[in-house]
Amino acid sequence: MASIGHVAVGISVGRYEAGPASRGRLALSMLFFSVLALLPDADVISFMLGIPYSAPWGHRGASHSLVIAALVAGLSMALAPVFRLKPWRLGLLSLVAVGSHGLLDSLTDGGLGAALLWPFSQARLFAPVRPLPVAPIGTGMFSSRGLYVVAVELLAFLPCWAYALWPRRRAPSES
Repeated sequence: MASIGHVAVGISVGRYEAGPASRGRLALSMLFFSVLALLPDADVISFMLGIPYSAPWGHRGASHSLVIAALVAGLSMALAPVFRLKPWRLGLLSLVAVGSHGLLDSLTDGGLGAALLWPFSQARLFAPVRPLPVAPIGTGMFSSRGLYVVAVELLAFLPCWAYALWPRRRAPSES
């Protein structure tokens, strides 16, 4: 994926979490959950470290697993009191943001699949239906194929973008 879908999920989760909060809280929430939704792709550093794509810690490997998503959710729960947030709510929404990444990548039509079940299985999995084109890596995103992927993702995730960015009712403090 070109990350557009991941960001769309992240800002949607952020919008949901913030509710009718102030604009500042909404922006922080959207940013936080977008970062979480993109977090599994930090594994692209594996290319620079010489780790093969197909290795457990290669791209779309362990970092895309539901176990890692659950660990990040647990960390979010532990940090929730520091930010005066409800731990279970933050944990569940963090799980959705991070966990959605591997699931969405399994919907692409290329690559090796996502290691959703790591560490229980090293298998890279694809969903039975794969409607999303795989994004070219690096400067390939500026090619016609890359622009095609961006267009498809913008269209496929239009409901998320609409929910997240649709004008909302003002919070009582913004009136």
